[in-house]
Amino acid sequence: MRRREFLKMAGGAMAAAVGVRPSFGGEGAGKLWETAFMDGRKLAYRNQNRSTVVCQNGIVCASQPLASIAGVDILKAGGNAIDAAVCANAVLSVVEPMSCGPGGDLFAIAWIEKDRKLYGLNASGRSPYDWSLADAKAMRLEQIPLYSPLSWSVPGCVSGWGALLDRFGKRSMAKVLEAAIHYARDGFGVSPVIAWGAIDGEKYPSLGKTFMPGGKSVRYGEIFKNADMAEFFAVIAKGGAKAFYEGQIAERIVKFSAEQGGRFSMRDFAEHKVSWVEPVSSNYRGYDVWELPPNGQGIAALQILNLLEHFDIAGLGANSAEQLHLFIEAKKLAFEDRAVYYADMDFADVPVKRLISKEYAAERAKLIDPKRAARQVKAGRLTGTGDTVYLTAADKEGNMVSLIQSIYHHWGSHYVPDGLGFALQNRGQMFSLNAGDFNKLEPHKRPFHTIIPGFVTKAGEPVFSFGVMGGSFQPQGHAQVLMNIIDFGMSVQQAGEQPRVMHNESSTPTGLKMVGGGSVSLERGIGDVVREKLAAMGHKLTAGVGVFGGYQGIWRKGNPRRYFGGSDPRKDGCAIGY
Repeated sequence: MRRREFLKMAGGAMAAAVGVRPSFGGEGAGKLWETAFMDGRKLAYRNQNRSTVVCQNGIVCASQPLASIAGVDILKAGGNAIDAAVCANAVLSVVEPMSCGPGGDLFAIAWIEKDRKLYGLNASGRSPYDWSLADAKAMRLEQIPLYSPLSWSVPGCVSGWGALLDRFGKRSMAKVLEAAIHYARDGFGVSPVIAWGAIDGEKYPSLGKTFMPGGKSVRYGEIFKNADMAEFFAVIAKGGAKAFYEGQIAERIVKFSAEQGGRFSMRDFAEHKVSWVEPVSSNYRGYDVWELPPNGQGIAALQILNLLEHFDIAGLGANSAEQLHLFIEAKKLAFEDRAVYYADMDFADVPVKRLISKEYAAERAKLIDPKRAARQVKAGRLTGTGDTVYLTAADKEGNMVSLIQSIYHHWGSHYVPDGLGFALQNRGQMFSLNAGDFNKLEPHKRPFHTIIPGFVTKAGEPVFSFGVMGGSFQPQGHAQVLMNIIDFGMSVQQAGEQPRVMHNESSTPTGLKMVGGGSVSLERGIGDVVREKLAAMGHKLTAGVGVFGGYQGIWRKGNPRRYFGGSDPRKDGCAIGY
């Protein structure tokens, strides 16, 4: 999803009055609140002039300051970047529970300095064994319901934490969970952007019971506690990641599934496992950009960049109509391939090498008209053939990790298992119910995934660990950030502050098809002249302005080693280094 439901800006969705009351639960704004004041317009349209954080020993960039601080504390105590990243992710589970948590999935790319190598981790979960295309057809479903137990897939997050710590960490699971347990048990002050949300406690009682204490919304500046999550983390701290997939935690989730009409069994949890995968790359103007292969959409970013390399992007100027037009057209082409070919590679022969090859890009680039928007595009003819947090960390040894974790939609499936304190993801909604599709629903299969970590190297040296949350926007965000840095010479901080554009309504791996070329949404800062030129080229522009993505990034330079950190002003977070 684009920057989550609670930050949609078109039509002035955020309240503008001084003294507005944002909240977890989205209750009416406009009343003076005695605890804290906030002008909603200033929250949405922040000044985009933060300084880049520069440091030598270590750095954590996350979407909430408490998570960044907790990660840096781990670094200072002798932990490494992997320990810090897991710690920060666990804290985000507490302080940003609508976006991430143990009920979701995780992907990571880690640079391990002693090995001089990148490692990729796919810790996404699979569909239940007792859930098939035939079952869905028997229920006369055309799509899997968005907020439903039928959208559940096994949460992979905790297994990802365990895999990272076991292979590369220096600290125990118990140590890295201390901060998360503290904030869940003793409470934390709810930050402004995170506070914007909506909970229907009557329609989704398990969500309301956990996140609307006393039946009331939690507001910006108030202290929120989650005793259930504190107890859950204590179990994981003692028993490790396996405690999630064996014993009482899995039993509670399976029992809750049976009560709510889900399809989970103990077998689904017992047979869950992570996959260490080889990242794949393509070179963009001298820089090797690395992504993870499907079931995620990371290679879409590589396809977009391969197409853009055929044009003089730097000569067109940042966010000029001509540059944005080329980007949008490249995105359309890449996303048509995404809709057809991206799927769990254990079930489908995805032609990754061909899709990200320079030869294929050269063929497809010929389809881009530099002056006119395409109304229809088709996937390439090849044979053999979707709330999120992103964080990144680096340490004094030179290790770096790019980590992204999500429960998919805002509040995931809107279901919280009894006594566990976190929402289950609805990632299984991303399966297609068309029998001929690569990404069709099958038992024990990973659904198409939108969350993607990114990494850049140059001449074999680590350069940039980065990501941009935001559902299907993420490959678009990756490409825009990299153009800002590589083509336009912006700093790691400026690259995330630049106004963004998002193309909507491409064909999807769930079976939806693009109609009439889709639509284009712009952020504040892209002026009327550019809008008029894009419209003249044939792009259908949405009304108003939006807010797209949530970026964090760490740029590395050597001799001596230094880290340059950037954090998106669209989020509550920050880069903290020492």
